[in-house]
Amino acid sequence: MTQHPLAGVYAAAVTPLKSDLLPDLDAVVPFLTFLASRGCDGALIFGTTGEGPSFSLKEREMVWKTAIRVREAYPNFRLLAGTGTPSLGETIDLTKLAFDLGFDAVVTLPPYYFRKVNDDGLFHWFGQVINKAVPADGFLFGYHIPSAAGIGFSIELLSRLKDSFPFQFAGIKDSSHDQGFTRALGEKFGADLTVFNGTDSDFTLALQNHAAGCITALANIISPSLREIYDLFIQGKDTFAAQARISEQRHLLEKYQPFPPLLKALLARYHHQPRWPVHPPLVELSKEDEEKVVREFAV
Repeated sequence: MTQHPLAGVYAAAVTPLKSDLLPDLDAVVPFLTFLASRGCDGALIFGTTGEGPSFSLKEREMVWKTAIRVREAYPNFRLLAGTGTPSLGETIDLTKLAFDLGFDAVVTLPPYYFRKVNDDGLFHWFGQVINKAVPADGFLFGYHIPSAAGIGFSIELLSRLKDSFPFQFAGIKDSSHDQGFTRALGEKFGADLTVFNGTDSDFTLALQNHAAGCITALANIISPSLREIYDLFIQGKDTFAAQARISEQRHLLEKYQPFPPLLKALLARYHHQPRWPVHPPLVELSKEDEEKVVREFAV
């Protein structure tokens, strides 16, 4: 499997919020410390699970500046920044900021308003971001989640970006939940494109197809199990039992999407984290659903 320097297990971290819906900065480092203590190599800050598109540039800056402090206790904890917006200028500004603050990489959505643009337009857009915001030794990962963004990365677009920016365009976070696409990535690129799997139930399949690791929502609560799969695979051992357990958990929790309110509820119930609210337009998990999932779900 690929040995990209950022390979490993990452949480798509939830964002701690206060009752006034501002980021709870006092909770950011303790929560990242919790993730680090449970086997995560790092965290994606302001991805989908972190409700990234709901926050202003200033709010993202405040959280990112605070998150860096996790390295006082965990100096090797890696930080990835979600920087994609529909605005090219804002995406460039956020990407520059993340690297200036010392983040290890950015994970960038395609511009998700104009959903019928072609690969030429997306190639030009990402070329602008890379040329203007990604340092020569920096890594940008495309964020492939077409079910949410309404637009994604074709194999052909990935090839063009990798050929044109062989170091800076490091790869993608694949949250397509599409096993055919997972296999196609492995067949086309092997280990040359760094792929982070975003679907827990497909983690072993992704590793078998040269993925470098995972960045998942469920890593907020089950990262030790994902760590087990990753370590077993690296050691050439059987992952079947561990993967079967995680797949069952993932399929159960998929009934209660979207994930941010669900995970914040489970973090409070199972791991004694504060009961953080979610940012509108998301709404809290109903009491009925919360009690139901707690009865059904085993950590």
